[in-house]
Amino acid sequence: MYQDFGLFIDGGWTPGANSAEVISPVTGKPLAALSTASAEDTRAALDAAARALPKLRAMGGFGRADALHKAAEEMLRRADEGARMISLETGKPIAQAQREWALACDQFRWYAEEARRIYGRIVDSRVPGGRFEVTREPVGIVGAFTAWNFPAALPARKLAPALAAGCPVVLRPSSQTPGVAMVMVDCLRAAALPDGAINLVVGSTGATYGPIMGDTRVRKVSLTGSTRVGQQMIRDAADTVKKVSMELGGNAPLIVYDDADLHATLDAVVPTKYANCGQVCVTPDRFFIHDSLHDAFVEGFVERASGIRLGDGLDPETGMGPLINGGRLDEIEAIVQDAVNSGANVALGGKRANRNEGFFFEPTVLTNIRDDMRVFAEENFGPIAAITRFSEEDEALSRANASEMGLSAYAFTRSPDRARRTVAALKAGMVGINSFALAASEVPFGGTNHSGMGREGGSEGIEDYLDTKLAQILF
Repeated sequence: MYQDFGLFIDGGWTPGANSAEVISPVTGKPLAALSTASAEDTRAALDAAARALPKLRAMGGFGRADALHKAAEEMLRRADEGARMISLETGKPIAQAQREWALACDQFRWYAEEARRIYGRIVDSRVPGGRFEVTREPVGIVGAFTAWNFPAALPARKLAPALAAGCPVVLRPSSQTPGVAMVMVDCLRAAALPDGAINLVVGSTGATYGPIMGDTRVRKVSLTGSTRVGQQMIRDAADTVKKVSMELGGNAPLIVYDDADLHATLDAVVPTKYANCGQVCVTPDRFFIHDSLHDAFVEGFVERASGIRLGDGLDPETGMGPLINGGRLDEIEAIVQDAVNSGANVALGGKRANRNEGFFFEPTVLTNIRDDMRVFAEENFGPIAAITRFSEEDEALSRANASEMGLSAYAFTRSPDRARRTVAALKAGMVGINSFALAASEVPFGGTNHSGMGREGGSEGIEDYLDTKLAQILF
C-alpha cells in the first residue's frame, strides 16, 4: 500500500532514502515496508516550502478557500479508503475510523471559510491626517508533528488552518500510522495548491525533527504528542524563536454528582472510555463518583464494559481494538499491577486478552483507588477506568484539580447551578457537562498547564498561523 506514496515533496510523491516497517497492532506483524526520509529529503521539503510561500500568500483568502473546499470534496470521495487505512494502522473499530475521517474533512471545510475571514481593521490616529492599519499575514513555513492515535484528525487540525492562513507546511506524521496522512495529502493534490505548499516526510527524529527545528525559515511548529516531547520542542524552538502550539497529554477527571442520571451517565461514559482502546487524550481517566451512586455506578459500568467485543477494527462487530504496540501493552499491564499492589481492586479485566496475536488488553475497571496511585496520578492512555468515591462537591473539585494536566474535564449533574459552579471551578481548557462531545471544527480544542498551549479548531485555531502587522499611514 505504501509503495503508491512515499514522501511528498514539491508537489509530487518520491521515494525516501531509507525504509522501515509499519506494524499492525491487530496481528503484531508488518503491514508493509515504508519509504522514509533522510535529513537531505527533509531539507528538500523545507526548500520547496520556502519557494511556495509567496505563491500561496498571493492566492489570497478566497483562492485558498476554493482550494480547501476542493480538497474536502476529494477527501469525502475517498472516505472509505481513508477510514480503512485508519482502522488498518491503529486497529480502532471501523465506525470510529469513519467518524474520524469525517471530522478531518470537516476541518478543511471549516477553514476554507475561515480563509475568507482573515480581517484587519482601521484605527484612527492621533496624528492629524493619519490612520493606523492593522493587517494579518501568514507567519511563514510551519512544521507540523502529529501522533498516531488520531492519524487523520490530528494532521487535518494543522494542515487546514495553516493552508487557510497562507502558510506552507512540512508535515511529519507518526511513523506508526503514516499511511493515513499519505492518503490525506494525496487528496490535497486535488486542491491545486502551489507545489511545495504541502510536504510530507516520515522518518527518524534525526532525519526529520532536527532539520525542521534547526531551520530559521520555519517560523511555527505545532505538535500533538506527549508532554515530555512538548517540553523538549519548546526548548528547541527557543533557539530560533519559533512560534509554538501544542496539544499534549491529559488526565481528565469525571465527576458524577449525587443528582446525576445514572443510566444516561453510564450509557455515555462506557463507550467513551473504551473508544480507541482508551488511547485518547481527552478520555476520562479519573472517575470521582458520589458515595450515594458509587456501588450502582460500578455495577452498571462493569455490566456494560463486559459486553465489549475485542477484535480487528475492520470487523464491524468489534467494539474495541488493540493498543498501538507492544510497549503500550507492557505499560498498561504495569500500571494495573502497580494499582493492585497498592490496594486497588480489579472489578473487570486487568490483564492481556486471551488472543494469539496483536496487542490486546481487556477492558478494565479498578476500584478502591487512591489519588496517589500511578493510575490516577499519571495519564494511563489505555482501557482502564479507575474509580474512587467522594462525598462533598468541594472535595471532588479539589481532587479533580490536583493534576499538572489541564486538557479536559467532565461532570454529570441535573442541576444548572451546580453545572455552572463546576465549569468555573475546574482547571481545564475544555469542560463537558453531561457530554463528552468536545471535538468539533467550529470550536477551540486545547488545554492549559502541562497539557499544552494554543488552540486548534474554531476561529481561534487560525490565530497561531498569522502575524499581526501595524502600519501608520500619514499623507
